[in-house]
Amino acid sequence: MIVLYLVIISILLAFLGLGTSKNLIKSIMFLNLLQANIILLFISFSYKADTVPPIMPGTLEKMSDPMPQALMITAIVIGASVTSLALMFSIKIFHHFGTLDWDLIKKRMD
Repeated sequence: MIVLYLVIISILLAFLGLGTSKNLIKSIMFLNLLQANIILLFISFSYKADTVPPIMPGTLEKMSDPMPQALMITAIVIGASVTSLALMFSIKIFHHFGTLDWDLIKKRMD
């Protein structure tokens, strides 16, 4: 239960960081923190005590459901791809505008 509270607090801190960050790289880092905490939240919701992984031989009623684990590993791969793409765009933005500050980028766009 304490893990659930810590994850929710960490998600709220990630949203706070996303809303108050002025730097593009910090925004990407807070987005990664948010994604990792949401994955941890889904994994903690799907956890059941006294279950075994589906790769181990045993009875069917004691096996855990592999679907949440498969979805979360897919989310991790997609998150890594989005992060690398966002970092590549931030490099391009820095070369074009000379800064990674959100306010200066908005001023230089006009």
